[in-house]
Amino acid sequence: MFVSMFTSYPRTLVVVAALVMMLVLIYGGITEAVYPMLLSVFEWLETTWFGVIGKTWGAAFAFVEAVHLLGLALLGGCVLAGDGRLLGLVLTDVPVNTVVERTHRVFVYGLVICLATGIFMACGVATKIYYLSVYWFKMLALSAGILFHFQIRKPLLSHDIHALNPVVVKMVGVASILVWFMVAATGRWIGFSG
Repeated sequence: MFVSMFTSYPRTLVVVAALVMMLVLIYGGITEAVYPMLLSVFEWLETTWFGVIGKTWGAAFAFVEAVHLLGLALLGGCVLAGDGRLLGLVLTDVPVNTVVERTHRVFVYGLVICLATGIFMACGVATKIYYLSVYWFKMLALSAGILFHFQIRKPLLSHDIHALNPVVVKMVGVASILVWFMVAATGRWIGFSG
């Protein structure tokens, strides 16, 4: 039975292994050796074009932050619509496969917008976020969300959803909402920190 689990759920096991490895790196003492070396990278980020523009032109930073929030709205809307449909709460008159496919496409656009604008904003305040522990939790949550979405949710739901166990489909929807809520909450927490 134990061996069959490895052959039946390889993507899930890869995601769980990656998350466990990240947690071991964070809490296992390895980060104390790597963390000081990253300070020079974060200091360098502030000297890049993105960092200089983000620090000196408040209007540019505000514009990029507004675009970031629009990307987050796209991403969050797709998560709520797609996973809400998996849970049978919204768009119940539309076939579940249609909602999942269409929200995934827009989700990718929202994610790309959030990542691109997030990098710009991080460059402007790189040394500040380096010292914020919530920033590192956000990166962990974001990594978990991306891994979950592309390695578990998307491959699982690309098949006939009606052939899947309804409990599994609902668990995927709840897990996705929780992971992306954690990403959004830790991102908002960064704004209230420091």
